[in-house]
Amino acid sequence: MAILFRAQLRPSKLELIVPWLVEQPWAYPSEEEWRSVATYRFDDPAGEVGMETFILSAGQGEALHVPVTYRGAPLEGADAALIGTMDHSVLGQRWAYDATGDPVYAQVLASTILNGGTEAELYVEKDGQRELIAGTAQVRGSGSESREVPVPSELQVDSSGTVTTITTGDAVLSVIRRVGDALPGDVAASLTGVWERSPGPTPLAGYTPRV
Repeated sequence: MAILFRAQLRPSKLELIVPWLVEQPWAYPSEEEWRSVATYRFDDPAGEVGMETFILSAGQGEALHVPVTYRGAPLEGADAALIGTMDHSVLGQRWAYDATGDPVYAQVLASTILNGGTEAELYVEKDGQRELIAGTAQVRGSGSESREVPVPSELQVDSSGTVTTITTGDAVLSVIRRVGDALPGDVAASLTGVWERSPGPTPLAGYTPRV
């Protein structure tokens, strides 16, 4: 369950993300305005880290898959993954990271894929009550295990191509960046998503155990 606040953000999420995004090797420059096509969220079991994934595009360009984590304090050792900071009128200063460099995201992504999980339900605070709202993207893992996945102690991230790989102690997670690209052929389980105008269930990420 993800609780959304009616809050002011300075800068806005897109104002923060886009300058970082266009510098990534898997993105593309565009003179057209970037827009959010859809989003989905995951839950942090510890309730500390916000996890929001954007499907973004500009003009007639490809849709890009951009997972972001939000934290209330800097993540030690993750300067390379820092997107920037924003002021949240309810939660205060927030540090936004490329989620592929955040170990909590790696944990939750692996757990969702392996256990056949889905995106978090979204609630908004209204007059002291929580109101369920519809999300704009739905995702599901292909696995059927009942397995607890720990937070990895170390990550090795390679974002040089259009599929970012996150290597942990026991697995390689593959995160598609350009929607429509294929996952590596050796993935054991995957995450797929659907949203308005998506071409059916679309691969977004994969899990490959390390032997």
